[in-house]
This record gives sequence, C-alpha cells and structure tokens, in this order.
Amino acid sequence: MLQPRVARPRRLALIGLAGALAVSLSACAESQRDSSGGGDGGTLVFGATGAPANFDPFYASDGETFRVTRQIVENLVGIKPGTAELEPELAKSWESSEDGKTWTFELQEGVKFHDGTPFDAEAVCANFERMYNQKGAGASPALSYYWVENFGGFADDGKPSLYDGCEVKDEYTVELKLTRYTADFPTMLSQDSFAMQSPTAMEKYKANDVKAEGDSFVFSEYAQKHPTGTGPFKFSNYDSANGTIELVRNDDYWGEPAKLDKLIFQVIPNETARKQALEAGDIDGYDFPSPSDWDALEKAGFKVEIREPFNILYLGITQKGNPALRDLKVRQALAHAIDRENLVSAIMPKNSEVAKQFYPDTVDGYADDVQEYPYDPDKAKELLAEAGHEDLTVELWYPTQVTRPYMPNPEAIFGAIKEDLEAVGITVKPVSKPWNGGYTDDIESARAELFLLGWTGDYNSPNNFIGTFFGTTDNQFYTGGSSWGEELAEALDDADTIVDDAEREAAYQDINRKLMSEYLPAVPLTHSPPAMVVRPEVEGLIPSPLTKEEFATVSISE
Repeated sequence: MLQPRVARPRRLALIGLAGALAVSLSACAESQRDSSGGGDGGTLVFGATGAPANFDPFYASDGETFRVTRQIVENLVGIKPGTAELEPELAKSWESSEDGKTWTFELQEGVKFHDGTPFDAEAVCANFERMYNQKGAGASPALSYYWVENFGGFADDGKPSLYDGCEVKDEYTVELKLTRYTADFPTMLSQDSFAMQSPTAMEKYKANDVKAEGDSFVFSEYAQKHPTGTGPFKFSNYDSANGTIELVRNDDYWGEPAKLDKLIFQVIPNETARKQALEAGDIDGYDFPSPSDWDALEKAGFKVEIREPFNILYLGITQKGNPALRDLKVRQALAHAIDRENLVSAIMPKNSEVAKQFYPDTVDGYADDVQEYPYDPDKAKELLAEAGHEDLTVELWYPTQVTRPYMPNPEAIFGAIKEDLEAVGITVKPVSKPWNGGYTDDIESARAELFLLGWTGDYNSPNNFIGTFFGTTDNQFYTGGSSWGEELAEALDDADTIVDDAEREAAYQDINRKLMSEYLPAVPLTHSPPAMVVRPEVEGLIPSPLTKEEFATVSISE
C-alpha cells in the first residue's frame, strides 16, 4: 500500500557561503599561531569557505555549520572515516523488529555531555521528542530541513511522520518506533542534524527559542553560544567579526581524546585568499582548492588530500516556464549537445568522471544499462528539428560567489556548456546570481529554465539522491508539469518501502533506466573528487567522500 508521501524539500548544501565578513587574517591568525604548542597536537587553523548559519545542527542544512558541529556532537550511528559505510557511535549496537518499525539501540555506557549531563536512554528520547515537537519557526522546512526530509511531519502539524515515538527500556537501551519500514533507517540517523545534544543545556539556554525575522531567523542563545555534545572537542568561542570559530579539546572524552589542544576554523570565502593564507603560514589547511592549483600546491610541498567522488553535477531543466523544455526530444537534444568528456578533461579535477545517471556507481541501485547520450551535435540538431524547435532560446543560469564540491568553477562550466548549446543552434541567455543572493531560492522556486546544480550524498542510498531530487512533483525541475511526474514520485516511494534487498535494488535500477530514457528531467554531467590541502606537518586528516571530516585524529608535527 502506498504510504502518504513526505515532502522532500531540496537541501542546498551551503558549503560555499560567501558572506561579507571582515576577515583580518594577518593579526588574528598570527595570534592563533602563537598560541599553539600547549598540548599534544597544538593548534590547527583550518580555512573554511563560509560562516556557519548557527551551531545547533538540528536547525542547520549548511556544510559549514556541520563542519564545526561534527567535532562537538555525535550521533547514535556514525560513518566509518574515509568511507560511506555505517558504524557504531553513541549506540554500540542495534536491531529491528521483523516489520522494521521498531528499532532497539544499545547505548555506550559512561558517556557524558560536555556539561556533565549523562548520555543515556532518557537523553536520546529527549532529543527525538524535541525534534518531533517543533513549533512555529522551528517547524519551518528552512530550519528543520533534515527532519522534514527524513521524518516528515511534526506532532502538531497534522502531516504524516515516519516518527512514532521513543521509549526508554532501561538506562542504556532505547526503542525508536516508526510508522512504516524504510530502507534508509537507521543509516539516516548518521546525518549531522540528528546528533545527540545535552537536554540540560538545551533547556537552560532555550534551544527551541528561534524566531523568524523577515527572510532570516534569530537563533537561541544555545545555538549561538552553547552547543553541547559528547564529542572530542568543546565549543569555546565564535568571533563573528574576524570569522573565527574556536574549539578546545574535551579532556573527558569517552573515546580516544583529540590530539589537538585547539581547533580553529577561519572563515575565508575567497579561494585565492585561502591559498594565500596557506602560503603565508596563517592557516594550516583549507577546503576546495581550485583544481588548477593542485599540482602547484603539491610542488610547493603541501599535501593535497583528494576525496573519493560521491556527488553529481547536473544541468537542471525546469519545465515550468519554457514549454519547449517539456518535450522529451528537446531535453534529449540538450544531452547530446553537451561535450561532457571535454568538461572532465578541460575543467573538472583529475579523476573526475562523466556521469551516466544521477548518482555514482558506488550507490545501490546503479544500472549499468541505462540509455546514454554521447556527444553528438548532429543528433542534437536532428532532435530539435523533429520537435519543431530549431530556433530554441533558453536561459542558462549559473551561480557566482561560490565553490561547490561538484562544481569547482561555475563560470568556466557555464561557458563550456553555453558554447556547446550555441553550436547546435540554440540561443543562450546567460543569467548569473550570487549563490546566497537569489540563485538557490530561484532554483528551488523553478524560476530557472536551465541551471547548474549538484549534490553530495549524505549517505549511501539511492533515495538520498534521486528520492531527494524527484520524490515530490513540486521540485526545482517542476516534474509535476509532466504526465510522468507523479508516477516517478510514487515509484520512488514504493522502492523505499521494499524490505528485500535484491528486490529493492532491482526497483531502483528500473527507476534509473526510466529516468534516462523516458523522463530525462535533467542531464547528469560529472562526478568529481573535491580536495583539501594542508601543510606537510599536518598528519592524520582522513578525507571523507561525504565531506564529513573529523579532526580528532589530526596533529601537527613541528
């Protein structure tokens, strides 16, 4: 039986925030550098691409918030470093009922939050009940994004929810109850927003006290100054004027303590400025170096740490505003017109790959026999003629002030695709907007005709990719404007509820075949490996394909 579909608003992982911060690198970073050396691993200063939205991971959907909170808080289940594989974290084991609706978690014993509050079954239920009972601004999908995406409704909004309760069985045993089976549970609990936070601190500093103010939100004292978890680092200070977030080692950590005394994230939105700060010795490393700089950085003695690709860059196609784009032949023409091999060889990082479908081949449900669209300008022209759109005019949108893991140089990618489309007779009207200055909002509102966007997977699941993209019909592609939009959404819902692994795998493979042959709501372009770069003295940093690096293993050998 088809379950009520949960709306899945798209997460735009805002790792590339480019806020106008007054970053005084020379004075600030120099004082940080002088303070190192007091402990086993000293102080690491890491260049971040943007400022965190806040420090309460439940109210976050941006990568820069998670980069910080991931060091402070922990989840019931975790991801094995360097992989996309599930492993125990605050729960040491778990098992489900036969129908997959009741999950029993055995918890680590003797763990305490940074404020001394015991981590136990009561704390787990307090966290989930806090999530489920959000009201007002807190229940907005813009804030409780991951809850809405994964669990659906809240206690008082009347919408279907996957969550059906939490029960304490004993001090270190807890049951989570679901309204239906989903293949993504418990893996979804590894997402940063579902980390365990101190019930005492959340109550003391009014964690739920978030208010809408115009187009933005005002966060609680907890979210701004007192995030409290069980992790290897504790929150110390956020100097927003200088763009620095300071964490200190948790000496009472229940696992192996962090090697560093302090971990400082220095916000440097500009990639060139990050590189210069590294070369000047002001920072110890930074994220997303330009692929064109990789070789030069390595020759200069720096270590370029390359992640495994676990993402997708695509040419989005919105069928809402331009009637021609509702024609499958037109969308197929666009696919044949783009030289994706040239994108990989000329613009994307080394070891990038041409994408044949909407997620990498390491994700379950990948189909080896999908319809492909090799570069063929003549075929593109032929399809446009058959569709009666030889004189097609389209807007092509691309973001500015951003660097994404899957899109290292948006302007260069835009230029290559524009040239390809014009070569088959398509008139291209460029539209560019800042990533956080209207681009993402307009994309989500289906205002763009053609656009560049992508996705880095949260965990290894086809539902996390194509379920997020097409699981509802009111999406950035406006699939509700096509006769197959609802059919696709229902097929994705059905696949997620299949218990048998082989049957579920076959269902997703069939969906992927139809996505590429019958639907083609967008054009998959590339999978690319984003990188980090660090000084040669930095040791123990393990690149994550999910961009979920943990810094507890890092030290600096002087």
